[in-house]
Amino acid sequence: MHEQEQLAQLTRMRTIATGLLLVMAVVFVVARLLEPAYGFLSFVSAFAEAAMVGALADWFAVTALFRRPLGLPIPHTAIIPNNKDRIGASVANFLEHNFMTREVLAEELSQIDFAGAAAHWLSAPENSRAVARQLVSAVPVLIRMIEDEDVGNFMQTTLAKALRNVRFAPMLAEVFAVLIATRRHQMLFDHLIGMAADALEQNRPFIRQKIHEKSPRWIPKVIDEKIFERLLEETQNVLNEMRQEDSEWRGRFQRMAEDFIEKLKTSSEYEEKIKSVINQSLNHPLYRSYTQQVWHDIRDRLLSDVTSPDSHTVTQLDLALRSFGDTLLHDPVIQNKLNHWIRTFAADAIANRRHVIADLVKRVIQKWDADTVSHKFELYVGKDLQYIRINGTLVGGLVGLLLHTVSLAL
Repeated sequence: MHEQEQLAQLTRMRTIATGLLLVMAVVFVVARLLEPAYGFLSFVSAFAEAAMVGALADWFAVTALFRRPLGLPIPHTAIIPNNKDRIGASVANFLEHNFMTREVLAEELSQIDFAGAAAHWLSAPENSRAVARQLVSAVPVLIRMIEDEDVGNFMQTTLAKALRNVRFAPMLAEVFAVLIATRRHQMLFDHLIGMAADALEQNRPFIRQKIHEKSPRWIPKVIDEKIFERLLEETQNVLNEMRQEDSEWRGRFQRMAEDFIEKLKTSSEYEEKIKSVINQSLNHPLYRSYTQQVWHDIRDRLLSDVTSPDSHTVTQLDLALRSFGDTLLHDPVIQNKLNHWIRTFAADAIANRRHVIADLVKRVIQKWDADTVSHKFELYVGKDLQYIRINGTLVGGLVGLLLHTVSLAL
């Protein structure tokens, strides 16, 4: 509720309560003046007198919460302004131990279907399109940030520091170890042999010509042809032998691969060589020129697309988001898992940081000046407190009427 509306409601109720007090005062004066002529007005007078007492007592109690009544330095008044810091600490402590416990949060969050709500919302075309456009609209900003000179220098410096701390050789060793474990290296071995065999077969005329050119002139061509055929036959035999699962060649390749992986893991020389190659490549002018050219081309194409009303990027992202929403909408198992993860994460995140949130509440209240705190509290509860004044007026009057009746009966 807006503060202006709260202030209007507080003013209206305060006017009613004060007006009722004034009415009781007028009734009391009139009843006392006419009481000698009309005896029954003693009951009215007693009601009005007690009502004024009740109204004044409750006015004092309500006013003493927020300020000093009539500005007088009466002890134990202006309670909220004088105890602002203690109230802030109490509010923060109450929130921390009663609202932000994991049990309370888990119970409340268990009633919220995060995944289902997100799926329903995303499956609507207008929503998925809006999200896609919003995401794509950030692309030009990101590009400008990346191309900013200071940001670019920062990213280059950060990347250089990160690369200095990375040990590439052990990383490659782990990759190659995985390939060996899955026999991918043997597939590569077979592929290389196949390539060699195909190259021999496809280049037979060229090999024959080279053998004839290098042979002495006195050797007959028939012998050259025999040499050529014999050479290709033996080469094919070696390649076929290498293809065998238990071939010595395959074993040598296995041992070479294992030895290479071990050296990558343990040899500092390999690490230095790899880092040297990477640094030379990254710092080479041709590499920088090529990457800049590629980046400018990608950037121009991307900016042209994302700023177009018929953006292909927006369309594809829209379809992807909508497809995700539709798929999630019809998959209750994934919804339950997502909901469980989100609820657990949210409950743990809030509960583990509840003291931080409580400290924030306490610090904010402590920073407020006393008048601000009093004003805010009065806006939120002042309207209801004015009902206490009204009830006090009426209840006080009824009590006074009862006591007056009892006194006459005695």
